[in-house]
Amino acid sequence: MKYLLQIYSDYASAEYERLSAHEQDAIMGEYLAILRSPGVIAGEQLQPVDTATTVQVEGGKTLLTDGPFIDAKEHLGGYLVVEADELDAALEIAARIPAARLGGAIEVRPLVER
Repeated sequence: MKYLLQIYSDYASAEYERLSAHEQDAIMGEYLAILRSPGVIAGEQLQPVDTATTVQVEGGKTLLTDGPFIDAKEHLGGYLVVEADELDAALEIAARIPAARLGGAIEVRPLVER
């Protein structure tokens, strides 16, 4: 089964900025190690939420809004797609993501497979 690991990291970003350059390098190394782990299919960091454009269609007209769809304290900062035999294996990968221990959160959701 494939899982989407959504990384919510607004709080984690603030914590990350407080770390020394050496500590930041170590965390980036952790992310790279996770990306190279067996079962990890894809993953990317997203640009800041203020770079988003929201698209809606109402009455056949396309409406564009600068910024995110919702106003929230935390926003999606990145994601991983993993393939695992069971949820517990995906949760183990999620627990390794540095944002999870720096004040962020990781939402793990199974993908609909066709």
